[in-house]
Amino acid sequence: MDKKIEKKLSALDPRFRKKIEELFESMSESVSMLYEVATHDEKTGLYNNKFFETLLDMEIEKAKRGQQKLSLIIIDIDLFKDVNDKYGHIKADDLLKKLADLIRKHIRKSDIAARFGGEEFIVLLPETDLEKAKTFSLKLRRLIHADKILKKYKITVSGGVTQFRSKDKDNKKKFKERADKALYQAKHKGRDIFVALE
Repeated sequence: MDKKIEKKLSALDPRFRKKIEELFESMSESVSMLYEVATHDEKTGLYNNKFFETLLDMEIEKAKRGQQKLSLIIIDIDLFKDVNDKYGHIKADDLLKKLADLIRKHIRKSDIAARFGGEEFIVLLPETDLEKAKTFSLKLRRLIHADKILKKYKITVSGGVTQFRSKDKDNKKKFKERADKALYQAKHKGRDIFVALE
């Protein structure tokens, strides 16, 4: 609580002061809940796409100004409609959350992961060149294959990996389209792989 407010509250009757302090605490909790709802996907707990776009803009600006490396991965669960049809939406949602938890657990604190669409995820890797991003994508694929629950339901993913080209006057649209094109190539090559495009 703000020092000025605390000072003003200290002059009040103790019973009245306690009620106001409780009100402030309740308001603070409500603001935290609103932030969580506005920025996170309810099914996976990852950032939602809208908030991710804001963070992406900020990271691209940093990459342009500081000539920092910045990589992007778009991940899509292979044949997820079949999972929905075979096991139902509740189990499919559980598997979405399981994959999201696995991604969250293995990214760095500086990395940003979001749910991009139905069964698509997007991971932004600041200060990461294409080679390191490819290494991370291979690690992620291995972790998915090794996870008992994801393995039981035959969950595999395809992904597109790319790096921001700060010297080539790259922009957000081109950056995302390149990752999406790489994802499309991964699907076309038979799925369960990551394809990188420079």
